Amino acid sequence: MASDVPMSPELEQIDGEVQDIFRALQNGFQKMDKIKDSSRQAKQLEDLTAKMKECKRLIKEFDRILKDEESNNPPEVHKQLNDRKQYMIKELNSYVTLRKTYQSSLGNNNKRVELFDMGAGSSEPAAEDNIQMASAMTNQQLMDAGREQMTQTDQAIDRSKMVVAQTIEAGTQTASALSQQTEQMKRIGNELDSVHFSLKKASQLVKEIGRQVATDKCIMALLFLIVCGVIAIIVVKIVNPHNKNIRDIPGLAPPAQNFQISNRRLLSVEIFRGL
Repeated sequence: MASDVPMSPELEQIDGEVQDIFRALQNGFQKMDKIKDSSRQAKQLEDLTAKMKECKRLIKEFDRILKDEESNNPPEVHKQLNDRKQYMIKELNSYVTLRKTYQSSLGNNNKRVELFDMGAGSSEPAAEDNIQMASAMTNQQLMDAGREQMTQTDQAIDRSKMVVAQTIEAGTQTASALSQQTEQMKRIGNELDSVHFSLKKASQLVKEIGRQVATDKCIMALLFLIVCGVIAIIVVKIVNPHNKNIRDIPGLAPPAQNFQISNRRLLSVEIFRGL
């Protein structure tokens, strides 16, 4: 099938390589009819299988590049390229079927199954459809393999359900722990507010006590100065009793000398009156 679809150099190169492989596969299967030795037929079949694997890889690469260039190609060109890819898939499928026929005739019970998954409506490499390379397995063997695969899938689903249940349980426990921690943080916040209020009251009380202590100290200092002044006056009066600049302190007795002079004067007056 000649290609008239406009392609980028990379796609054109891959398309050419795929066409070369298809021609090689066609010639190889034609030679299979001419080979009579079963061992040589098996060897020829292995070579053709290797070519089909290489063709599979090139088709995957073609699909990857087609996806990358999708935004740069017009819709019509992209559809033509996608049809080209489907043509290559169908062509490879036909050789896969032919290989299975020869494999069955050789009686080679190779149970290896290779699946190509390259779909027409999907450009993801992991979502490739419509290609199956199966070795010479009977229908019963294929059914058994399918049942085994389904069993493994069911087991994987059960394990996933168990993991989901454990995750939900862990999430519930985490949510409960977070709720408890939130309540605890609220209580701590309330206690901190109470402590802050108590500290504020204590600070005010300390300030008041400080003011009272300062006032008491001032009063004590004043009293101390008064006492010191009184003591100084008394000492001065005792040491220098004739100092007229210092007035007598009310309530204190005059010096002893002045007291004797006053007694003498009173005695003289009484004697004079007696005469």
